[in-house]
Amino acid sequence: MPLGAHLTMSKGLPAAARLAASIGADTFGFHTRNPRGGARRVISAEEIAEWRALRQELGLAAPVGHLPYTINLGSERDIWEFGVRVVGEDLQRCAAFGAHAIVLHPGHAVDAEAGLARVGEGVKRALEAAGNGETLLCLEGMAGQTGELGAEPGQLARIIREAGEPPRLGVCLDTCHLFAAGWDIRTHEGIDRMLAAFGDAVGRGRIQVLHLNDSRFPLGSHRDRHARLGQGEIGEEGLRAVRAHPFLRGLPTILETPVDDYPDYAGEIAVARRLGGEG
Repeated sequence: MPLGAHLTMSKGLPAAARLAASIGADTFGFHTRNPRGGARRVISAEEIAEWRALRQELGLAAPVGHLPYTINLGSERDIWEFGVRVVGEDLQRCAAFGAHAIVLHPGHAVDAEAGLARVGEGVKRALEAAGNGETLLCLEGMAGQTGELGAEPGQLARIIREAGEPPRLGVCLDTCHLFAAGWDIRTHEGIDRMLAAFGDAVGRGRIQVLHLNDSRFPLGSHRDRHARLGQGEIGEEGLRAVRAHPFLRGLPTILETPVDDYPDYAGEIAVARRLGGEG
């Protein structure tokens, strides 16, 4: 399945496609709008047409978006309503150019039970507002920092139930987040244990995207700090197990490792391919 990195869309879809090809990727990740705010680019029909032709020429798979970090569907009504509107709008915008999925951090709440109910209701309303479309909304499994929702498989399952179990709602796994949450994914057996828990809670069929990152902090730290591949606590051998696992290897995979500039992802893509036995 496709391997890519989180790139910029500030210069448009065609520029992002060329950048992805230049770093040896077969897809890319992108922010659906300003990650720290609400500003969004207008994506014209002409840009989409150029992107579709270029995507075919370069052999790129459908990209994967990431919603702004300012969205918190676990919050009270003012921020909640903003988040519902943005998720619904961005599902429509990204479906127009064929994105595979857009990824959402579930949010934060002081009262987890009430927060999970709000997230589920928000997701339900956003999907209804978005109407029909093939782009998925994927809840990202989190590291379990204070007040963070979605670190446990059962919490993701609760959100999916509250949302009415829509088929368009999926899950995104992140290797750094999994490791920080306490899942030792450095061996095939450890990955199997993690997948069994997520499969029992949400169903394996809902797991649709993988973010591939190393972790700056140890197993179970509950700290979300990404590291470059092989330079963190998961390490090369652990990431080799991830890249070799038949289920995880079958997911569209996006790197979110800390690099100085987007072209530097070429080295990270090369490491990921080497760990996956691709040269």
